[in-house]
Amino acid sequence: MNLLLLSNSRMPDGRYLVHALDAIAALAAGRRRALFLPFAGVTVDWDAYTATVREALAPIGLEIEGAHRVEGPRAALAATELLLVGGGSTFRLLAESRRRGWLDAIPGAVRAGLPYAGWSAGSVLACPTIRTTNDMPIVDPGGLDALGLVPVQLNCHFTDAMPPGHQGETRRQRIAEFQVLEPGETVIGLPEGDWLTVRDGAMALHGPFDAWLFRAGREALALRPGPLALG
Repeated sequence: MNLLLLSNSRMPDGRYLVHALDAIAALAAGRRRALFLPFAGVTVDWDAYTATVREALAPIGLEIEGAHRVEGPRAALAATELLLVGGGSTFRLLAESRRRGWLDAIPGAVRAGLPYAGWSAGSVLACPTIRTTNDMPIVDPGGLDALGLVPVQLNCHFTDAMPPGHQGETRRQRIAEFQVLEPGETVIGLPEGDWLTVRDGAMALHGPFDAWLFRAGREALALRPGPLALG
C-alpha cells in the first residue's frame, strides 16, 4: 500500500494544501487521473469543494474528478490513478462513503496498489475506526468501523493547548478515556503541519513537529520525524 495521511489541509495563513504539494506529488509519482471524495464537506457544496482541491493541486498537474459525480465505486476506482479523501466532518464522510458503496470498495483497490491521500477526516477514515476523531457525531454513520488501511488510530489536529480557565478535558484525557475502553488500540496524535506515509508496511512521520504515541498503561511517547517502529 501507498498512503499519505495529513493532519490538516489549511495553513495558519489560510493557504490550502500548500504544505502538502510535494508530498502529494511524490505519492502521485507522475500519475494524472485523481478521484476526490468530498463527502466530509457539510457547509461547502461538493462541486465547490472539488473545485477548491482541483485549484490547489493544479501546480502538480492532477486531473481531479469528484466521486459524487461518478457511478459505481469499483469501476471508478479501477479507472483512476490516485484517490484523494478530503477533510471536514468525519461522521458525514463515513456515512456517505458507506451509503454509496465506497467503504466496501476502497480497501481492495488501495491494497492492490491505488495510492491514497487523505487529510484530517480523510486520514481518520483510513484507520480501523473513526473513534478518535475530534468531530461531533452530526449524522449516524451506521457504525464506526472505517477502512482499516493502517493498524493504528489517528487523532488529527492534535494539540495540548488549553485556553485559560477552560474546564473541559484535554485531548490526552480523551485519548486516555478511549484506551481505558480499548486498551489494545494504539493512537497517534498528529499535530497540524505533520503527516504520515505508509509504503509496503513501513510507516514514517514527516513535518516540523513531534507526534505523540499513546498506548494504554504507558507514558505517552514523543515521535520524532522519520521511520516509526510502533511495536
